[in-house]
Amino acid sequence: MTDASFDYFAHGELPTPTLPLDEARSLLREVYGIDTELRSLGSQQDQNFLVTPAGGGDPLGVLKISNPVFSESEIEMQDAAAAVVARAEPTLRIPEIVTGPRGAMSGWWETSQGRLHARVISFVSGKTLTGSAYLSPRVVERLGDLSAAVSVALANETHPASGRVLQWDLRHAERAIAEIAETEPDAEVRAFTAEATARALAALAPVAEALPRQLGHYDVTDDNVLRPHGIQTLPDAVIDFGDVIDSWAVGEIAVTVSSVLHHAGASYRTTLPAIAAFDRRRPLSDDEITALWPLVVLRGVVLVLSGRQQVRLDEANDYASGALDREFSILRRATAVPIEVATAQIRHALGRPAVDGPEWAGAPLLSEPGRAVILDAGTLSPLADEGAWLGDDAVERAAQRLLDEGAEVVVLPALRPVLLGAPSRTPHAPSTVPTAAAVWFARPTTVDVPAGLSIRHGDTEVSAEVPARRRIDVLLTALDPDEVPETIRAADLPGWRAVVGDATLALGVEVPAAPVEDDLLDRREAVVAEVQEHYYARPPRIERGWREFLVDVDGRVYLDMVNNVASVGHAHPRIAAAVSRQTRLLNTNSRFHYAAITRYAESLASRLPDELDTVFFVNSGSEAVDLAIRLAMAATERRDVVAMAEAYHGWTYASDAVSTSIADNPNALETRPEWVHTVDAANSYRGRHRGADAAAYAPEAAARLRALAAEGHPPAAFLSETFYGNAGGVALPDGYLREVYATVRELGGLAVADEVQVGFGRLGSWFWGFEQQGVVPDIVAVAKSIGAGFPLGAVITRREVADRYRTQGYFFSSTGGSPLSSVVGQTVLDIIDEEQLQENARVVGAHLKARLAALGDRHPIVGTVHGSGLYLGLEFVRDRGTLTPATEETAAICDRLLELGVIMQPTGDHQNVLKIKPPLCVTRESADYFVDMLDRVLSTGY
Repeated sequence: MTDASFDYFAHGELPTPTLPLDEARSLLREVYGIDTELRSLGSQQDQNFLVTPAGGGDPLGVLKISNPVFSESEIEMQDAAAAVVARAEPTLRIPEIVTGPRGAMSGWWETSQGRLHARVISFVSGKTLTGSAYLSPRVVERLGDLSAAVSVALANETHPASGRVLQWDLRHAERAIAEIAETEPDAEVRAFTAEATARALAALAPVAEALPRQLGHYDVTDDNVLRPHGIQTLPDAVIDFGDVIDSWAVGEIAVTVSSVLHHAGASYRTTLPAIAAFDRRRPLSDDEITALWPLVVLRGVVLVLSGRQQVRLDEANDYASGALDREFSILRRATAVPIEVATAQIRHALGRPAVDGPEWAGAPLLSEPGRAVILDAGTLSPLADEGAWLGDDAVERAAQRLLDEGAEVVVLPALRPVLLGAPSRTPHAPSTVPTAAAVWFARPTTVDVPAGLSIRHGDTEVSAEVPARRRIDVLLTALDPDEVPETIRAADLPGWRAVVGDATLALGVEVPAAPVEDDLLDRREAVVAEVQEHYYARPPRIERGWREFLVDVDGRVYLDMVNNVASVGHAHPRIAAAVSRQTRLLNTNSRFHYAAITRYAESLASRLPDELDTVFFVNSGSEAVDLAIRLAMAATERRDVVAMAEAYHGWTYASDAVSTSIADNPNALETRPEWVHTVDAANSYRGRHRGADAAAYAPEAAARLRALAAEGHPPAAFLSETFYGNAGGVALPDGYLREVYATVRELGGLAVADEVQVGFGRLGSWFWGFEQQGVVPDIVAVAKSIGAGFPLGAVITRREVADRYRTQGYFFSSTGGSPLSSVVGQTVLDIIDEEQLQENARVVGAHLKARLAALGDRHPIVGTVHGSGLYLGLEFVRDRGTLTPATEETAAICDRLLELGVIMQPTGDHQNVLKIKPPLCVTRESADYFVDMLDRVLSTGY
């Protein structure tokens, strides 16, 4: 130990202390008077042990044996800085020196390795973010907030040792890199780090002298923050003040950001929540914004070179060797885009004015630009209809088609999202925005290539003659054209606009202004009732669908695994054609006489047992259930209805009254009207009776019905889903409906089947859910799938039941059974038959269920898989014994799946079940992609 402050360049190598564990334990007893057990902890330059009482118990603290190159003043500065932050931020957990039987446990030890400074600092419980698991945007944001909190707390502090020189001080990065690089044996590593360093230093140089300095932690990283034990907690503790120095203030957030980059799915863009959070608490100047990403790159270089050097010096240092791959990931991802792009993206995220990108000021490239035809390849383009966007050559096919139709010049504008050719299953947002404008000429054409533009056909530079019908790309950029990718992600546009101009203007072609970020979601929330919710806090803007896919305005294609409304697939061309044709013929209310309502009613009734022969048409599932209840009341002249608990049936007065799911209405049980009675949810997985004991649900329900009748409340109806859909597709116990239906009929009531969710072939092995139970209801309510997205519902019953409705007055639904809705309904039935979608539900559903079940072998959170066909539920639990619902985890899993391109939502009273009910046309490949992405989420974090 020395009295002089450490200077890395005078010492260079920093082998860690290696005091034997037994000796450390003996010295703790001799010097501090405590008997302990020690467990070694990792560190790159100090030696750390977890200290627990010799007889067991909670940790006493962490024994930190400082590297002998550090002076006592430097160690005192670390402890003082921690104390300052603790006082300034009382809600944060900050380690402090522990007081033992003989006072503060901090001082000098005479050891077998010489004189060493040892102190016991308080143990801070929780979990670090160490490793490369996924970090959610909330966690990344919190890292930035913690970094800023520490920076603000230390902003006005000084210390005599603050001028020490560390290899991690980004002010000295250039010199540190140069010295360490001389010892790096790998030529490729030297070349890669040298290029990254040169670019970063060039970007940093103009502002370096103007950057403010202060005392700081400069190591608020994923390794040095802790989150409390619990579910989806956020970090609230900062540890390890070993790198406290006086340096550039912006270095605080630069170091924090670098630590995010090695985590699963990270990129420069995923660090933006941390930077924005830092800026909100400790605003960044323009110079600091300019310096930030170059410092992130330099931090990455220092980490790579110093980590490799440390391993060469100390091969036994598992902490250093284990970090090598993570450190290289940091550098690779920090250099994945030009520094100018990252900086412009940061400015955009912070709401700062954009930097002007290149603009074309020369003559137009096309001699007659007015004759050009613009190729609209975006999400809303008719050229993308009916799946025409699929295939790598979709843009080329569209351009050639326009040429065939007589266009002399076809232009695909630059810097606008393109759907044509976009991939359909991608774990990352694909690059859908061309950086260059593309041009096709109908005839061979000579072009004069002006300075400032790059014009290529493929990888070949175009100098004069352009062949007919061949694509050329025109690029306007301030960078070397080889540094500009052909396409970029739409989210990266604000960054790339700083270095890539709109080459479309260089052609002389006028195109509509590029879309700007709008406030559409805010406008929706301002004008649409709050209770009419939308999926996700910040949802993608979906404007197109095709089969099992949904497409946003940026050309990102999502796999829709939740949408049983679009039963036969999104944008089915036969439905579109039927709607178009019928709207040209007739659409009016159902009181007129026309063929469609009769034909559709006959088709629908033919799918049901013979006695169910009379159809009512409505507009939704809620209306269908409401009408079914009123039919039962009219037919029996009673008003009491018995429904299964924890179910959802709709939002109208009657359908809401029998809905007792607290997920849909937290006050459902308290607000239920007196005429509604419930029986236990027949859930054989987490209900009152489980497994084989679930057979008790049916006799208990029958007894409940008889008891109500004995009390003077004979039921008009027993109402339930035939497959317990709201819980995620839980099959009712065998024989349940047979016994309950028999009992309600014995008492003079009717059996009502809610088939809104599970009917119409979705279960695969059965067209109707009641078929699985071997029963025939008196009344069936259907909707959702029967209209494939069109507002259509129906109630089917016996003629004598239907006729009793006259006691309630007349029935009329303006658009229920209209010519248009009837044609749509008939077309859906035809598609299900002709495309064999029920069989697809059976085959693909069985494969999907088996793959989901296999996840349980690897992931303890998987409780079970419910359901049949393409109505499945994956239930998540924290403990398979207690079945504690993993509610928060399920929400986070759904959010992570969205990032990976999968639409999924939770269901059930505990919101811990994935409701898996995709369009019936979903393919085996899409089912596999869903499970693969779910496996990734469960493996890498959420």
